[in-house]
Amino acid sequence: MTNPPSEPPPPTVDEPMTEDTLPVRIAAAEAMRRLNHAMVAHETDPELLQRIAREANATAAVVEAGARRQRPIRQMKTQLWQTTPEEGQRLAHFEECMVSGRANPMGIAMQPRRQGDRIVADVNFGAAFEGAPKRAHGGAVAAVMDDIMGYVLLLTATPAFTGRLSISYRAPTPVQTDLVASAWMDRRDGRKVFLVGDLRTAEGDLIAEADALFVAIPRERLA
Repeated sequence: MTNPPSEPPPPTVDEPMTEDTLPVRIAAAEAMRRLNHAMVAHETDPELLQRIAREANATAAVVEAGARRQRPIRQMKTQLWQTTPEEGQRLAHFEECMVSGRANPMGIAMQPRRQGDRIVADVNFGAAFEGAPKRAHGGAVAAVMDDIMGYVLLLTATPAFTGRLSISYRAPTPVQTDLVASAWMDRRDGRKVFLVGDLRTAEGDLIAEADALFVAIPRERLA
């Protein structure tokens, strides 16, 4: 017995993040993140979980029936390097980034900003990022450090990719707790850009340290 032919995928449409579409995408992502963390952190009635499953699957089917998005990622990345961030400016290289994107429903929603020659970010790992109970997964911590280091490159308009990232975990990382991540450039040797950073509690206690090698690329490769 042969399988029936699969349906063709929905057509693609260009959908740049506009002032009209971005706020509603962020609002929907925030609501889904809240639900994700709530389901991990709280006891839930089985009937409610069944209702969540039914409604989530039904909603997903409606969304999947729509046209597939095609975003101008290359253009967005190119625009990123055209201006230097101002002091205190909230930064976002891609609003659906899993670490610092506000429009990612499964993201960490880190909030980076410029502070002199450093990038500083407020971080709060929700319950859904647990590795061990009440502790954030080490991979989530590494993702935060990699992402915040990428923002440091904006200060010198240096496009680069991660070549190596090393994390030293000094203490367990608590979930549902306000933390502060920081990153800055240590030195540069030709195309090699050496960055360092750390993750601390709001009181300044050290949780993790990171150092990385980024490899710079010509800006014209982004065009």
